[in-house]
Amino acid sequence: MEYKAIKGTRDFSPLQMQKRNYIFDTITKVYRSHGFLQIETPAMESLNTLMGKYGEEGDKLLFKILDSGMFLKPEEMQEFSSLFSDINDNNQTISINKATKMISEKGLRYDLTVPFARFVVNHRNDIVFPFKRFQIQPVWRADRPQKGRYREFYQCDADIIGSNSLMNEVELLQIINEVFSAFGLPIVIKLNNRKILSAFAELLGKADKITDLTVAIDKLDKIGLDNVINELQEKGFCKEDCEKISPLLNVKGSNEEKLLLLENIIGNIEIGRQGLEEIKYVLTKSNNADINNIELDITLARGLNYYTGAIVEVKALDMQMGSITGGGRYDNLTGIFGMPDVSGVGISFGADRIYDCLEEKGLFPKDIEVATKVLFINFGEKESDFCLHLATTLRKKGISCEIYPESAKLKKQMKYANDRHFPYCILVGEEEIKNSACVLKNMLTGEQETIAFDSLSEKLQ
Repeated sequence: MEYKAIKGTRDFSPLQMQKRNYIFDTITKVYRSHGFLQIETPAMESLNTLMGKYGEEGDKLLFKILDSGMFLKPEEMQEFSSLFSDINDNNQTISINKATKMISEKGLRYDLTVPFARFVVNHRNDIVFPFKRFQIQPVWRADRPQKGRYREFYQCDADIIGSNSLMNEVELLQIINEVFSAFGLPIVIKLNNRKILSAFAELLGKADKITDLTVAIDKLDKIGLDNVINELQEKGFCKEDCEKISPLLNVKGSNEEKLLLLENIIGNIEIGRQGLEEIKYVLTKSNNADINNIELDITLARGLNYYTGAIVEVKALDMQMGSITGGGRYDNLTGIFGMPDVSGVGISFGADRIYDCLEEKGLFPKDIEVATKVLFINFGEKESDFCLHLATTLRKKGISCEIYPESAKLKKQMKYANDRHFPYCILVGEEEIKNSACVLKNMLTGEQETIAFDSLSEKLQ
């Protein structure tokens, strides 16, 4: 029998972990430089916390956790069984949903934003607003695995909550640019505003169908315009509605040209005018901050229900990869947990997709395979005891090292050093101990030199 990792999840080798930690460390460094504070939340949340926050399609992708132990009382068993008595019953979906509630009260988190909103409400008396938090943890979605899409993956979130200022959007765009500049990965930042999309719905006289509209538009890159139109018609948009919306989904040109077109179409709709003013502000301030890779994308929708203002997605240039970062403004996410009128804005880096991009482009640092800097060759009991002292001294000075665990043949130890990509080996025999020196071998060039113990750390640093 083969014991494989569950489809959509992965094992990570030591080298892969070094590359992943490089991504996490780079993002963390930028977050901290902007004053963000780190938190963590549990992997599990109650379904009451999760359900209804991501739209109907998002709810379908939640991993639900079966209650442990005797989750049904004896008197509930008959009711539970009756829910499945007729598989062809017209109320099959209702029955399954009811049965699920009887045996499952928890789920794995779908993202980090909703748990963060719960965190803010629960800890409102312990945090200072505006609160700048970052969080790097795994999330789970019952999605169909494919390239760049996994069932278990990491998100690297940053949010600013408790402030309406659009300067927060600009700061998050700065963070995006700083992170990808550090990676050396060329990107385009796509920007839109949900108020503009709401104006589209009002233009069609279907303000109540904003969710259906955004969910369909959000699929434009994946399924194409014709299929988006078909989905809109299935959701109750008539042919005339689709004829009005189609030109807006095909808009080309500069940001200025797109804004001019939008002003002519939705400028007289209040919510549309608000959205346009917000977009102009963010674009102007971003330009002043030398962020010049922003593209106004009218088709950007991001299907999550909680977004209310600016929405952002990042794409890697010249790569067949979906969004590698996303986010937006949410004006009342904490309201669903009893704390209304607290506005926030956030972004999330998709670490797994970024990993794939850096791997494909060969952008990981060349020395990333170097996990440990020095290997002490083991020549015997007396020599290894001396190496223990030397290794302790080097570690205290921040130099990673290890001692080969047994006095095996030199060829075997050198092969281990090569396979592990150690930059240096240190050889200490009886003669070296007597002279308070060691032989330092550069594993890349093969050169050797004798160095006094007192000078060793300085040489390696």
